[in-house]
Amino acid sequence: MKNMAELQKMMKMAQDMQEKLRRDMAEMSVEGSSGGGMVTLTMNGEKAVLSLKIDPEVVDREDVGMLEDLITAAFRDASSKVDERLSEKMGGLGAGLKIPGLF
Repeated sequence: MKNMAELQKMMKMAQDMQEKLRRDMAEMSVEGSSGGGMVTLTMNGEKAVLSLKIDPEVVDREDVGMLEDLITAAFRDASSKVDERLSEKMGGLGAGLKIPGLF
């Protein structure tokens, strides 16, 4: 019975940490950029785009492909930063759980 109670306690802790992580990620805001800052994209920790800023100098009707590439690169940059922050948070949260064989 003691082992079952410990398991339930650990499960509750894991659920609480998961909920906290979800809230933290929704509140997070990261910025990605490309073209030396000509395109800047802001996204939250759920990778939803919050804003996109484009310097008018990159808008060229004759080269829409370049603008598309800059936007894609800014998105990838921001997405990578979200992944890094998530990894950092996961490492910090996992330290609270003492699960044999995992941490």
